[in-house]
Amino acid sequence: MSELSKRGLVTAVICSGPFLKLGQAQARVFGVPDLPLILIQHPLGGLALADVQARAEAALPKIVELFKERLQ
Repeated sequence: MSELSKRGLVTAVICSGPFLKLGQAQARVFGVPDLPLILIQHPLGGLALADVQARAEAALPKIVELFKERLQ
């Protein structure tokens, strides 16, 4: 992900709350401290497919907005 971001592609990481600080730290370590982290509700493990899909759909407006911002 960091290499794609460094090449100018619109990138983001989707993570749940407990992984936010880890994601921020890893973004800094890999040289992309401004890498967007899109938060979804935790947890994903053990969920039915419909529940995972609902979380993805909830994140979709944030992803679309990120693309709009970065492509202007």
